[in-house]
Amino acid sequence: MAVVSWKEILLLTGLVVGCYWNSLSCGFVFDDVSAILDNKDLRPSTPLRNLFLNDFWGTPMAEERSHKSYRPLTVLTFRLNYLFSELSAASYHLLNVILHTVVCVLFLRVCRLFLDKTSSLVAALLFAVHPIHTEAVTGVVGRAELLSSIFLLAAFLAYTKSTSADHSIVWAPIALTVVLVAAATLCKEQGITVVGICCVHEVFVAQGFTLPMLLDTLRHVLQGKDGFPYAVLQTLLKLIVLVISTLLLVIVRVQVIQSQLPVFTRFDNPAAVSPTPTRQLTFNYLLPVNAWLLLNPSELCCDWTMGTIPLVESLIDLRNLATLAFYMFLGLLAYHSLRYRHSSAKTVIMALSLIVLPFIPASNLFFPVGFVVAERVLYVPSMGFCVLVAHGFKIVSHKGNLKKISWLIIGVLLTTHAVKTFNRNWDWESEYTLFTSALKVNKNNAKLWNNVGHALENQNNYAKALQYFLQATRVQPDDIGAHMNVGRTYKNLNKSKEAEDAYLVAKSLMPQVIPGKKYATRVAPNHLNVYINLANLIRANESRLEEADQLYRQAISMRPDFKQAYISRGELLLKMNKLTEARDAYLRALELDRTNADLWYNLAIVNIEMKDPSEALKNFNHALELNPRHKLALFNSALLMQESGEPKFWPEANRRFLTYVEEEPDDANGYFNLGMLAMDANENAAAERWMRKAIGLQAGFRSALFNLALLYSQSKREIDALPVLDELLRHHPEHIKGLILKGDILMNHKKDTHGAKACFERILHMDPTNVQGKHNLCVVYFEERDLPRAERCLEETLALAPNEEYVRRHLNIVRGKMAAMSAAGQPLTSAEGATMSAKEEKPKRVKEGVEEVAEGEEEGRGADAVGKGAGDEKNVRKSSAESLGGVGVDQSESLASSQSDKRTKGKSTKEIKDIEEKRAAALKRLEEIERILSGD
Repeated sequence: MAVVSWKEILLLTGLVVGCYWNSLSCGFVFDDVSAILDNKDLRPSTPLRNLFLNDFWGTPMAEERSHKSYRPLTVLTFRLNYLFSELSAASYHLLNVILHTVVCVLFLRVCRLFLDKTSSLVAALLFAVHPIHTEAVTGVVGRAELLSSIFLLAAFLAYTKSTSADHSIVWAPIALTVVLVAAATLCKEQGITVVGICCVHEVFVAQGFTLPMLLDTLRHVLQGKDGFPYAVLQTLLKLIVLVISTLLLVIVRVQVIQSQLPVFTRFDNPAAVSPTPTRQLTFNYLLPVNAWLLLNPSELCCDWTMGTIPLVESLIDLRNLATLAFYMFLGLLAYHSLRYRHSSAKTVIMALSLIVLPFIPASNLFFPVGFVVAERVLYVPSMGFCVLVAHGFKIVSHKGNLKKISWLIIGVLLTTHAVKTFNRNWDWESEYTLFTSALKVNKNNAKLWNNVGHALENQNNYAKALQYFLQATRVQPDDIGAHMNVGRTYKNLNKSKEAEDAYLVAKSLMPQVIPGKKYATRVAPNHLNVYINLANLIRANESRLEEADQLYRQAISMRPDFKQAYISRGELLLKMNKLTEARDAYLRALELDRTNADLWYNLAIVNIEMKDPSEALKNFNHALELNPRHKLALFNSALLMQESGEPKFWPEANRRFLTYVEEEPDDANGYFNLGMLAMDANENAAAERWMRKAIGLQAGFRSALFNLALLYSQSKREIDALPVLDELLRHHPEHIKGLILKGDILMNHKKDTHGAKACFERILHMDPTNVQGKHNLCVVYFEERDLPRAERCLEETLALAPNEEYVRRHLNIVRGKMAAMSAAGQPLTSAEGATMSAKEEKPKRVKEGVEEVAEGEEEGRGADAVGKGAGDEKNVRKSSAESLGGVGVDQSESLASSQSDKRTKGKSTKEIKDIEEKRAAALKRLEEIERILSGD
């Protein structure tokens, strides 16, 4: 057996790179989105053991919606990609190109077992450039084919060394073969078929048996004329070991999928749910369709489901002739290879084993699969096809007059295939280019129209996307997903009535529940989202909340394990203030999935509404154990710790806010709350820094501006507070507490009674019943020595707040002062701008207003703490973030919806103590003023 030279390796590498270098500019498209972008198993925060508990798409194998595709080694390579480059698509594509090169080299080595040097190189070159491989190489999820093929070829090469020169069994290569078969199977299920290839090689190549020889030997044994020859016994022993190992792998695989086949809809594979003989005729017709793709890969399509290939419903359908011709050709090849012992027969039988055996799991002949035709599953069968082509080239080229023509044909074939492959890669650049290229090949597949619509939707081109979704409903009127897509797009276009009509059409296509009878039909979980989407739409109308709840309950009745229904219903019940029922809904969802961080987060929000902060904090912590970078759990748990008033929580709250701003560096709310924590801890420099950062990110950030001004005021930096207050009032001229604080600073520190008076008058213009503003304006009148006006003002204030004793006392003081001045013959008013005698004490503006600011806000602890406005609150109830691939998935409504949830802050023990101290200080100052005035 000739080994592979370095020149041949370099030639194959150069050819692969030349064909596939442009794939590095492609993104994540089609199934890559579910397998890479939406797959949490790639993230370092997910335990490695999850790779062996979940399917290829990150869904637990135990769930019915699982695809049951168990490929942990393939997912492990995705995880390694993520470790080095996160979601940089180029690195994923680069590794695929490298793996394809490795497969080409191994395939060349295998070809050397039954082809000469030149023919085997031709087979490897054709395999390297064949356009059918673009889906497996350029599509990132095709890595499962590449990895499985590497282990499959390696297992076969290992097995070929299991017979020594003296024809005895060598067990080490057999043991290695079993290990490599297991590895191939853990990359993709078809890897296990290499056992059959090894058996064919052992019987018909290594031992040189033909089918007539085997039948004669069996007849002699059955007739008692002779026993099994020693060579046959050796062969049987090796094959028994392989078969037992294979059976063990199959048993383990069945246990992993818990003896359940995945749920596929009639849209994925229409023939699978068709009656006899349509099912059999269609599945058999698909065999020549796949063969034609290998022979003539001119029209390739990324999706062959739904109406792409019409069903073969009758025996008189002319397409049955193609099926008959395929089986006749295959039978002739098999007859030739099984009847004779020469090298040509051995080459053909090995080529047929490479074509047929790896294709059996995807053939639909023994069990249904989730597709009609898939180009990527032809990756290994194409090896056998390339061997046949190379073998034919060898036969023709040995005829002297045809040698040049055969080389010319091979040269043209390799060139045209390489160009086609290179150009085909550009189709995989984006989802839009991929699906529009598919529509050029097939316009009868509603899924393609839907997916072009999704691509346009992702570009926010809703109007054009709607055209494609509507076309999908025309191509396949009973496509539930297409009608759901139409509904979602109408909703995005703010056409609620049309959206509801589309959802109702989709709902009418669902299997109907018969009252009093158990619902037994298996429904694709994605299609059940029609109930969620319709409920999410109508619950925007407060008068239809009960109707929305009925829809959620209907979805649950159809599938009691439908987790998303419990999640969405929990949100609705929270909105309806049915807190106990909301909690029960989330607890039921957690019974179905305790590893969902979003569920623990939602439950924590319910706990907050139920005034149970300790339980809320526990559930926030559960969410963070599952996902340490869960942004909303980080933010709201830190806010809860901050609001507790317990200094022991502050370091952890600070750490969580810091982690949050790492995740959301452009969100001013995180920096603002770091500033509030620093204010609580009397770390004024840090508080100022964080507030400035928040204001820099969000101009006019009301809470940050006010609290920064308050920080300056409390730090005896009142003059620095004025420009901050000016900026606050420029953005929020109605900010009453800002006006009170500014007026206080102007009067007490700038001695600007005119400016202070303007502030308080603005307050009363907006709110004539504001006691603080009214009282402070009275103090300004006193400052201006306009005692009659101050008296009238205080009388009006007392009428507004008859229970405020300090207003009553101040009124008495002013009246006493007026009486004393009248008795002394002094005027009760002075010219504007006049000042009182330096010896006279005046009733400084009562600090009640500013203290009330400190009590009512240290602004931002309440509703304005975490938002850019009412719609930007950070304490948000978040729905589950899972992905359902496939047509009709309505992720934007059913899976990513959220409701604003403004939390009202309860005062902490420390804050209450601070407020009481400030009130006591204000009362003390008030008593001092009264004592001095009374003495005067």
